[in-house]
Amino acid sequence: MSKQVVLTGITTTGTPHLGNFAGAVGPAIKMSQENDNCFFFLADYHALIKCQEPARIIQSRQEIAATWLSLGLDTDKATFYRQSDIPEITQLMWLLTCVTSKGLMNRAHAYKAAVDDNTNNQEDPDKGITMGLFSYPVLMAADILMFNAHQVPVGRDQIQHVEMARDIAQRFNYLYGEHFVLPEAKIEESVALLPGLDGRKMSKSYNNTIPLFLPEKQLRKSIMKIVTDSTEPGVPKDPDQSTLYEMYKAFATEAECAEIRKAYAEGIAWGEMKQVLFEKINAILIEPREKYNELMANPEYVEGVLLKGAERAREHTVPFIAQLKKAVGL
Repeated sequence: MSKQVVLTGITTTGTPHLGNFAGAVGPAIKMSQENDNCFFFLADYHALIKCQEPARIIQSRQEIAATWLSLGLDTDKATFYRQSDIPEITQLMWLLTCVTSKGLMNRAHAYKAAVDDNTNNQEDPDKGITMGLFSYPVLMAADILMFNAHQVPVGRDQIQHVEMARDIAQRFNYLYGEHFVLPEAKIEESVALLPGLDGRKMSKSYNNTIPLFLPEKQLRKSIMKIVTDSTEPGVPKDPDQSTLYEMYKAFATEAECAEIRKAYAEGIAWGEMKQVLFEKINAILIEPREKYNELMANPEYVEGVLLKGAERAREHTVPFIAQLKKAVGL
């Protein structure tokens, strides 16, 4: 078993969709089957940056936890917890904030994008920008460094935050001694970035998602809405330019993909391809969907799993924060 610590989290602001499954949750669960040092968490403090709707955050936490469990996460093997159940993370955030330069935070992509939007709209550069958004990379650094993660599976848009965590860790280590491992972003080139209904990356921001555990009829209806071009049945089509094929290959074997590429060359109709895609995805989700519905109906069980995970996580965080506080003179 690997001794490398792997850590990743999902922000609790929405309903899990097919893109979350293909791009994050599925690969992470697979990784946990091969590594006994995995930490997976619900990033509910991060959610407060974007969402000031308590009911939505509560619902999303339940949905995302149920998703991980229904897809087969073994919580006896991986540590699975809510960020907000680990008070040592926010304590560490303050220790890290005190060694983090404002100049480093000024370079964060999300903050710069918000400033640019305001400037382009001839608004005050800081309009609507909270300290939560500005300090987001320090909280992410605390998430990572609290467990001395070696590898952090992230999307390309999060690479900068892992690099910032390295910079912050190096500064702390320089001032107070070697306490932190320097984390590395883990980018899985083979992991799918699933397109959404309109062909762009599947994202809540674009409102183009397909919720992961839709009832069977609704799943089929959503897949039938995927935008295609006007190429007629019988006319050869390029699978590499097809949203349907991009989605299909995220769930299919190499042999199945080869068969479908052949069907594209023979001019498969878009309606037929949508049915093929529906049947492939639905077959994978039948059992997890049933389990998910059971878990959503039993929030007490999910709560118990998360509290057990927090207890396990704090076996590490309580002594580690004591060590770090002593190092800084507290």
